[in-house]
Amino acid sequence: MTLGQYYPGDSVIHRLDPRVKLLATLLYIIGIFCINNPFGVLFVTVCLALVIALSKVPVSFMFRGLKGIVILMIIAGLFNLFMTPGIPIFQFYFLKITKEGIRNAVLMTIRMIYLIVGSSVMTLTTTPNALTDGLETGLSFLKFFKVPVSDIAMMMSIALRFIPILIEETDKIMKAQMARGATFDEGNIIKRAKAMIPILVPLFVSAFRRAYDLANAMEARCYNGGEGRTKMKPLRYSRNDYIAYALAFVFFVVCIIL
Repeated sequence: MTLGQYYPGDSVIHRLDPRVKLLATLLYIIGIFCINNPFGVLFVTVCLALVIALSKVPVSFMFRGLKGIVILMIIAGLFNLFMTPGIPIFQFYFLKITKEGIRNAVLMTIRMIYLIVGSSVMTLTTTPNALTDGLETGLSFLKFFKVPVSDIAMMMSIALRFIPILIEETDKIMKAQMARGATFDEGNIIKRAKAMIPILVPLFVSAFRRAYDLANAMEARCYNGGEGRTKMKPLRYSRNDYIAYALAFVFFVVCIIL
């Protein structure tokens, strides 16, 4: 699972301001759900390939995060394939495949792949601390509406940081249960679901224990939110950040046009 991890580097994407990457990722996500034709898919593919090349993150490492959503992609593809009305191509009893269904299934699968890969670019090139600062600074206007921006930014940063930790914890628990003779790939769906209980229970216990320890550590250090706190490395825009802003908006406009 690559989402939430940080890949150290000194590329152009690594050096961008986190606020730029957050807004660019948001525009990218909206843009990929606006495209609905091969020209739009080709445009997004070229742009994503250029960003991955500039980030200098190995492509194999980045696409490794798709393993966790294979089942979700299959389910979404099947729903679009069989439940989209249109010109029928194949029909067997109540199951009907239409021309529009094939198009929507392929498009939805591509969108989900690009969604994970594009989001991974942001997390792999941005440290959790920088991501927290970017969220807090970028959403600072919400403080006028009494929204606890600092707390929200810290919660999101902690959630992203704990994703790879919980994945590793799940792997350790599964190996420990398999060493005791447990099997997770035998029997029907109900038996497989019951076999997951020995994994989920200790995983939840471990997650709550980590959350409790983290809360105690923050209280011991007198953490009380972002009010009045200073930054050792305050965020400042550079020339490349303004260029990245312009390119992100151009990408968004082109996606809408296509």
